[in-house]
Amino acid sequence: MSSSAVAKSIIEFHRRNMLFTVNQTFRRFSSLKLMYSEYGDPLKVVNKESEEISKPKNDQVLVKMLAAPVNPADINTIQGKYPSKPSLPAVPGNEGVAEVVEVGSNVTELEVGDHVVPTTNNLGTWRTHLILSQDCFLKVPKELGLVEAATLTVNPCTAYRMLKDFTNLRPGNTVIQNGANSACGQNVIQICHSWGVRSVNIVRNRPNLQELRDFLTKLGATYVLTEEELRTTDIFKTNKIEKPKLGLNCVGGQSALELVRHLDRSSPLVTYGGMSREPVSVPTSALIFKDIQIRGFWMTHWTKTNANSLERIKMFEELITLMTNNELRGPSHKMVSFDDYREALMNTMTVKGMIGKKFILDFTK
Repeated sequence: MSSSAVAKSIIEFHRRNMLFTVNQTFRRFSSLKLMYSEYGDPLKVVNKESEEISKPKNDQVLVKMLAAPVNPADINTIQGKYPSKPSLPAVPGNEGVAEVVEVGSNVTELEVGDHVVPTTNNLGTWRTHLILSQDCFLKVPKELGLVEAATLTVNPCTAYRMLKDFTNLRPGNTVIQNGANSACGQNVIQICHSWGVRSVNIVRNRPNLQELRDFLTKLGATYVLTEEELRTTDIFKTNKIEKPKLGLNCVGGQSALELVRHLDRSSPLVTYGGMSREPVSVPTSALIFKDIQIRGFWMTHWTKTNANSLERIKMFEELITLMTNNELRGPSHKMVSFDDYREALMNTMTVKGMIGKKFILDFTK
């Protein structure tokens, strides 16, 4: 080979190597994200975009998202119907699990390879990479399943707080809830089971009712009744199970009224959702003669007021322990490739309380 040919070969080698290095660097700090610049129909206003992100500074952490759920609250936020409204343009998503890719010079609590979940609202988890202060993340065990980790900070926490904060439940007590096949309802069943608390779980009638009964019973449900069965049941009158000390309502309307009818004296009915879009109506007699307490709960507000509390740390520790001990499983779900995000949006928008399935964006595919 001539000297000129050798020189050209060396130049070409260095050119390709330089391009490879540049491309590697670009891929390392490039991100794909879902964005919306106006409120409206998620299928119309949410689009995928790319962005370049810098290296983490000081106390910052660069993470690679592994999985992020699509929650009904995310859909409502994009539609502009949710009380919590991020500044636009915004990246949707409140939950997820990620792997630490790089840490800033002052980061001491996290290392490359750690698995973390975001603990602050409206951080925008529907993206491939995210860079934030280390204070915005909670380290979780790597043995914790992706689904359990990705869905840790909303439904399990909501179930835990409602079971803890409104009455003093003891082993043998009873909790009654509607919407029991929802993601939160599944967490209520499992936490009650682990605490020795019995649960009466109300669902809507459906063709595959027995399949759903079997599923919820395996999670630890004591009873699974349809709304129609609840109106005629004698399980409380015949003392098969004691009257509920706590009612959890995510439906409203007639369904909530039936819960009130079966509550024990001075017990709270806690409303955390309204899937029927009907108001919660309480008979005057229930207030006067049974002293029923009507309460509400919003996990976002609790998080804001308890962001750095010891109680929050204790809650996460207990929930993660239950999960790693296989006493608390992630919700019934379907993993959807990030490229197919519209499928997750569409299915979450059209669920009518019958499927009880969580759609989770999978960034590992």
